Amino acid sequence: MSLKILIVDDDPDIRDVLKLALAEENYTILEAEDGQEALDIITSKPLDLVLLDYKIPKFDGRQVVQQVKSDLLLRHLPIIMVTGKGELEDKIVGLDAGADDYITKPFEPKEVLARIRMALRRTERDLEANPLTRLPGNVSILNELSRRLESNSLFAVAYLDLDKFKSYNDKYGFESGDEVIRETARILIKAVHKKGNPDDFIGHIGGDDFVVITTPEKVDTICQLVIATFKEASPSFYNKEDREKGYIFARDRQGKEEKFSLLSISIGVVTNKSRKINHVAEIGEIGAELKGYAKSLEGNNYIKDQRK
Repeated sequence: MSLKILIVDDDPDIRDVLKLALAEENYTILEAEDGQEALDIITSKPLDLVLLDYKIPKFDGRQVVQQVKSDLLLRHLPIIMVTGKGELEDKIVGLDAGADDYITKPFEPKEVLARIRMALRRTERDLEANPLTRLPGNVSILNELSRRLESNSLFAVAYLDLDKFKSYNDKYGFESGDEVIRETARILIKAVHKKGNPDDFIGHIGGDDFVVITTPEKVDTICQLVIATFKEASPSFYNKEDREKGYIFARDRQGKEEKFSLLSISIGVVTNKSRKINHVAEIGEIGAELKGYAKSLEGNNYIKDQRK
C-alpha cells in the first residue's frame, strides 16, 4: 500500500514541481490549495505526511500546523513546512508551531525526497500505531499488558467496542464509519486524561475495538465518562431524519432488512484486584467474555469482572 502525502500550496506550478519530485517514489499524492481545504483533507483521510506551504489563503501554514498538532489523533502526523528563500521568520514560526521540518524554495528534488524519507522513518520508529487513529496498535498493547503483569501491579483493562457499527457502516459508508472511530478515540483520550492516571494506556486493537489500561480505582469513573460522552455524541453521527427516529433500517448478517437503534458502546473490564491473572491471553479471554455480556444488553453498558 503506497504512502499518502498531501501537498498544500495555492500555486499549481509549485504543486506540479513537488509532484514531479515525488514521482520516482510510489507515493499517493493528494492536493490542497488553501489552509481550509488542507484541514478538511487532514481530518477526513488517513495521511502519512504533509508538505505545507507557509503562505496560503484562509489559514496560513502556522495556523494549520497548530490545529493539527493540537488534535490528539493527528499530532503524530509529520508536517514539513515549505518556505521562501531567506524567510527565516517563517521557518522559526512554523517550527515553533510544531512543524517537524522545513524545506526552502527553490528546492532540490533529492533534498525533498531525503527529508520526506527521514520524517517518515522517524514517525515509524516513534509510533507503532493504527493508521486511522494513530493510537498504539496490537504490538504495543501486548507489550503494555506484559509489562503490567511482570511488575505485579494492580491493573484494570477495559475492552471497548461499538454496538450496531456494521449496520451504521452499511448505511452511511466507510468514510462516515472512519470518522465515528476517530471520534470514539478522541472520547477515550479525553476521558483518560480527565479521570485517569498519567501513565494510563490507550490502544486501538483494530476496527471499532479499543483497549484502555488503567488502575482499579480509576476504571469506573473512566468508563462512566466514556459512556456519558459517547451517548451524547452518538446522535450527531446521523442525519436529521434518522436522529429524530432514533433508529435506521439496514441489513443484518443474514441479509435481511432490520431496524437498528443508534450506535452505543459496550465495555468489558478485567482486573486483578480480586483474582490472580498469570498470562496476557487470560486477560483477553476474560475481556471478550465480559464485553460479550455487555453487548447483549441494550444501550451503553460496562461490565466489570467481580469474580474471585
